[in-house]
Order: sequence, then structure tokens, then C-alpha cells
Amino acid sequence: MAEPQANRVVYGRTLVELGERDPRIVVLDADVAKSTNTCQFRDRFPDRFFNCGVAEQNMICVAAGLATAGKIPFASTFVVFASMRACEQIRTSVAYPRLNVKIVATNGGLDNYGDGVTHQGIEDLAIMRAIPNLMVVSPADPVTTAKAVRAIAAYDGPVYLRLGRNAANVVHSPGVEFQLGKMIRLRDGNDLTLIATGHQVEQALLAAAELAAEGIQARVLDCHTIKPIDAEAIEAAARETAGIVTVEDHNIVGGLGSAVAEVVAERHPTFVRRVGVRDVFASSARDARKLLAHYQVDAAQVVRQAKAILERES
Repeated sequence: MAEPQANRVVYGRTLVELGERDPRIVVLDADVAKSTNTCQFRDRFPDRFFNCGVAEQNMICVAAGLATAGKIPFASTFVVFASMRACEQIRTSVAYPRLNVKIVATNGGLDNYGDGVTHQGIEDLAIMRAIPNLMVVSPADPVTTAKAVRAIAAYDGPVYLRLGRNAANVVHSPGVEFQLGKMIRLRDGNDLTLIATGHQVEQALLAAAELAAEGIQARVLDCHTIKPIDAEAIEAAARETAGIVTVEDHNIVGGLGSAVAEVVAERHPTFVRRVGVRDVFASSARDARKLLAHYQVDAAQVVRQAKAILERES
């Protein structure tokens, strides 16, 4: 099995790969290039890298201007600053005119365990998916991060891509088929379905293994694209299994769980249980895993919610 890597490191490396092939690609950062790993692109292509300083709103506007000139700008900062400090600029200067800007935000969720409430972005998926014209992507591991970065570079339109902070275990094979807007089935099962996004896909797989040891077969879907969401995969899960558990490192309000529940309500009602941050601000910790466990955003909680669905069905 491949060694764990931070998805943000894979992002930086893939940017360089893309930059070698396409001179239209330019990169902007808000004075956190070492953390976002856009420093890899800066070091290789210094004339195509723009440090906009701690001025995220301006960075997005500069990216919009570059897009109108035929460039493919990737603009990066932390999740909290991209989705909230620069939200109006993303909405009005990028999404409204549907400019070809890629906003890649790192250090999302409780995965950014040590920096406390101000830097633990747990609201961004809700905010970004509410903006028309904006695609929202959240890859699970190094394999799908590289594929996602290549895919959004080829996609003509605005994208918000969310990454975590810490090393992520590889959960996909190198040859996995990746298509924007289509979930990836990692495990078959007809008892119930686990739908996860970002690094929480690993927690869903751990939960599925624990459930399998008890004779419960859970389908596991990697929802790497939050918007447009794969409504067909959700409807199939609702029809073919007893219920759905969603798993995300994000507030349960407005994120993946809400997106799945919307599809279920319109297409095929079934039980939906949401595992995520339960509408609270979290504390800091020395270990992301302990923080996720404390706020019940882990495999143990997924197992509990899965069993609750099955008990209700029996």
C-alpha cells in the first residue's frame, strides 16, 4: 500500500505537472504557500506565481481578471478564508460571470485540529454549494486528489476544491475511474449505504469493515463531488438498501448530509442519519483523531448510526 500523504502536498505536486503542460495555468496564494503547497509551483514557475498577501478578497478578484485574459488561475488559501472572507468575491466576481477560476482551499474541518475555531472551517461546503454555477469537490485521498486537480483544470468553469491538512491514507487504487459528479463505489452491500466525502471516506470504510464482522453488509460511496451531486447513486442507495448514513468533517447543517437528504426527499424517501459536527464550534486538540472521536465524527459513530437505522427497520 502507498504511503500516506497530505492531499495538499499532492495538490502542489500536481499543479507543477499541469504547469509543465499548459502555460495558461497560473497560481495565486494568500501568503500561505508553504501550507497550501503552492510553493512547489512557485519554485518551478516563479513568473506564473502571485503572492497576493493576506488579502484573500483581492486574490479572488485578481484570479477573476486573469481568467478573463485566458489564463487558468488556481487560487489557494485556507478553507475558512476562502469560503468566508472571500465569499462575496467568489459569488459576484467568479461564479456570477462563470469565470474559469479554481479555488483550492486547504486545512478544512476538524482535520485542522490545533488551530481552534478560527481556522477549523466546518461551514464551507454549505456556503459554496449554495452559490450558483460553482462546482464543489472534496477528494478523499492522494489518488483522487491528483485526479481531481487534473479534472478541474480541464473543466471550463469555476470550482471550489476542499482539502484537509494531515496525511491521508490511500483508499483508492491508482487506476480508479474518477469523473466529476459521479460517486465511486468502494464497497458493495445491500443492507445499508454509507456515503462519505473527503478524508472521512476512510472512516466509512473502517465502519463498514466493523459492520461486516457482525454480518452487516454496507455499501460505501465516495462522494467526491458535492455539487453537482450524483443523485442517481443516492436514489439507487435509497431504493436498494435500508437507509443511508452520511459522513463528513463538516457541520451537519448544509453539507453532504443535507445534500443527500434533499435528493432522498425528492426522489425516494428513506432513513438518513448524518455523521458530522453537530452544529457546534470545536476546541483545539493535539491529535485530529482524538478531536474527531470527541465530537463523534468517526467510524464508531458511523457504526452506531448504521445500527440505529437497521434497528428501526427491523
